[in-house]
Amino acid sequence: MARVKNGATTKARHKKVLKQAKGYFGSKHRLYKTAKEQLMHSGQYAFRDRKQKKRDFRKLWITRINAACRENEISYSRFIEGLTKAGVEVNRKMLSEIAINDPKAFSELVKISKDGKAGKVTKQEVVKEEKKTAPKKEEKIDSKSVAVDYSKLTVAELKAIAKDKNIEGYTSMKKAELVEALQK
Repeated sequence: MARVKNGATTKARHKKVLKQAKGYFGSKHRLYKTAKEQLMHSGQYAFRDRKQKKRDFRKLWITRINAACRENEISYSRFIEGLTKAGVEVNRKMLSEIAINDPKAFSELVKISKDGKAGKVTKQEVVKEEKKTAPKKEEKIDSKSVAVDYSKLTVAELKAIAKDKNIEGYTSMKKAELVEALQK
């Protein structure tokens, strides 16, 4: 029986590990054994930190919201409690963005929160207000008054517009044909 030599596969495996360890400090990118150990640890750190990243961002958002709440003379916990009772469902990421970019809107949320905590605003009232202020789907915008870029719309949206405009044969048209027909 012939002797089996594994030199080529071993060399390839070592090369692959050292390529992944490129940029590591000292022997961790030069020597196979230390590079392999470091890669194993790096993989574990990366796995752990993908989970911790979510926690860290949530902590940051809560800190920002808390700072904005303190400026509006309410604590973070009271603010969140009031929003929950008022039926406002906004995640902490968006709340922190609002706190940073639009302090007036945030102070309105604080007002809603205080009303919710006091029992003045309930979930049902908030839903009714949203229905009143929400634009109706039946209202159509005149296409002549607003310039629409049809090339940015999807085929399904273009077909719906073509159907509304009573364009014949729109079901078998391609996107370019639909855009051309709608621009006429």
